[in-house]
Amino acid sequence: MSMRKPYSSDASDEQWALVEPVITAWKAAHPSVSGHRGRYEMREIVNAILYQNRSGCQWDLLPHDLPPAGAVKYYFYKWRDDGTDQTIHDLLRWQLRERKRRLADPSLIVMDTQSIRVAVGVPAATTGKDAAKRVPGRKRCLAVDVLGLVVEAVVLPASAHDNAAGIALLDGVAAQMVTVKKALVDQGFKKAVVDHGKQYGIDVEIVERNPADKGFVPQAKRWIVEQTNGILMFSRRLVRDYEHRPATSRSRVFWAMTSVMARRLTGAALPSWRAA
Repeated sequence: MSMRKPYSSDASDEQWALVEPVITAWKAAHPSVSGHRGRYEMREIVNAILYQNRSGCQWDLLPHDLPPAGAVKYYFYKWRDDGTDQTIHDLLRWQLRERKRRLADPSLIVMDTQSIRVAVGVPAATTGKDAAKRVPGRKRCLAVDVLGLVVEAVVLPASAHDNAAGIALLDGVAAQMVTVKKALVDQGFKKAVVDHGKQYGIDVEIVERNPADKGFVPQAKRWIVEQTNGILMFSRRLVRDYEHRPATSRSRVFWAMTSVMARRLTGAALPSWRAA
């Protein structure tokens, strides 16, 4: 690693050791035609991605002691398109689940959506307005396990119904694993999602609010996904959707959770901007 002063978002030596094997294997599988090994360290490329995710800065405002935006963009988009970002993410999720004495893949998931405003310049064709929440932008859809770890993420226009989100999430989960047997959702999801889950042998349960409850009452297990949404808000790049392509927004979720899981695996605290 370079001798620059570290940022709080940087991967520590222990955290980099968790990610490095995947990056090294990717680099070996994509040799330069000229034989050049690259000007920038892969660790610094990852640190730049984590810095931007955490700080929310524009590409051109990356600090000068990190690799230039052009180089970071190249790897970020390459890893987004070939799934390397999700490979790293899933590897850490498996390790964290096994550390908690659970099987690598879950049997129960919780699904929910969150409408996010978009920045100026985001193509209108990929956005919409959530009529219920009165939020113009995109809908970030998550499927998480009982530990709150992301299993699948989908990004849709905010105008998309929760049914469309649920169906897309179930398709993504079923394509990755066969262990999931039950999914918990809120009342925004309807019978179409329940019926779609049956195609994959997944029992989709719509968790209804107890009529006797007064005010805000978290629902056991189903509320786990809301905790994950809150954790993602520590990454300022995710507070508002700045990305032109929904696939990039999805990749941002994986990188944010990669940072969170790497810290948990190494016993490091997640710094908050609220800290003095």
